[in-house]
Amino acid sequence: QVQLVESGGGLVQAGGSLRLSCVASRSIWSFYSMGWYRQAPGKQRELVAGIFRGGSLNYVDSVKGRFTISRDNPKNTMYLQMNSLKSEDTAVYYCGATLDGGHYWGQGTQVTVSS
Repeated sequence: QVQLVESGGGLVQAGGSLRLSCVASRSIWSFYSMGWYRQAPGKQRELVAGIFRGGSLNYVDSVKGRFTISRDNPKNTMYLQMNSLKSEDTAVYYCGATLDGGHYWGQGTQVTVSS
């Protein structure tokens, strides 16, 4: 079983920054991939940024140049640095991880960007 716990969400003005953290209950080296997802009201959950075991990264076009995904292996923690936030970034952000064919989710953290 894998537990993922997110933190760092909150209310921020447009143009501001937030850093989300996701702490895993086991070594993140063991995960095939990890990622940050978000779900806005009335919309489907989407992948915002992903990081694979080998280190490759991917981002959804709408956040490229503004968001940065990273990980700290000794701390079993993944981060999402979000800069130049826009109102359309408002959503619940979830941490996800894939391991041995299974996918695990955190409980989510709310990010609200006021314009």
